[in-house]
Amino acid sequence: MWERLLVAYDWIKAAHLIFVIFWMAGLFALPRYLVYHQENLADAADAARWVEREGKLRRIILTPAMVVVLVLGAVLATMSGAWSQGWMHGKLLFVLLLTGYHGWAVGYARKLAAGRATVSNKTLRLLNEVPALLIALIVVLVVVKP
Repeated sequence: MWERLLVAYDWIKAAHLIFVIFWMAGLFALPRYLVYHQENLADAADAARWVEREGKLRRIILTPAMVVVLVLGAVLATMSGAWSQGWMHGKLLFVLLLTGYHGWAVGYARKLAAGRATVSNKTLRLLNEVPALLIALIVVLVVVKP
């Protein structure tokens, strides 16, 4: 019985990591798309293409990957008994921030689709680095478990 659970745990962990990679790829791509979209708002045809690209990225990769990551992460934390560990609390904080960033990026894409740019290009380019910082902190917490 325990061997089956261990095998399932390893497969769930592998799937979790695969979908983390998908989610992060989307979170690295979408803000870059937003920069290009915002820089081309004056060209209606080009802006429409960016709206389509952003929508596909969100529907096909970004949001489904995030959902799978959150579900499998909760399963892993339950199976391993990690909910009470300090490093897990820190990880959860950063995952919530990453999820909030995801929501902000999707919301900003919708603003751009409506032709409303409310963030400067420079700020938008700086915000592109947020996922890299958060995932680095998450990886340190998971691997080092300080």
